[in-house]
Amino acid sequence: MDLPPLETAYWLIKPRSLVKGTWEESKEAAAWVGERLAEYAPRFGSEADRDSSRLAVVVNSTAERLSWGSDVSHGFYLERPAFLSLAVVCCPNRVKPELACPLR
Repeated sequence: MDLPPLETAYWLIKPRSLVKGTWEESKEAAAWVGERLAEYAPRFGSEADRDSSRLAVVVNSTAERLSWGSDVSHGFYLERPAFLSLAVVCCPNRVKPELACPLR
C-alpha cells in the first residue's frame, strides 16, 4: 500500500509495481475507475457516495476530464479507518512534462 502524492502527476515517480493499468482511450480508463467504484461502493463510509447515479456521474466526469488531458484523482472514506484513493494520470503529463512515463 502506498500513500497518494500531494500532486496527482507525481504518481509517475512512484514504483512501477503500483501501476494497475494503462489505457489508450479515456473511456477505457474511466471504465476501470467505474469498476473500482462498484467494487468498493458497499464499503463507502457515506451512503450518498454509494448512490449508483452519483457514481455514474463520477465515471462520466472522469472520462471527460481525461479526454482533455487532465489527470483525475478521487478519494472516498471507507469503513473506518480506511480510505480509497483512485488516480488516473495522463502520460506524457501536461502539468509535469518532465516526468517520464513509468511503463515506457
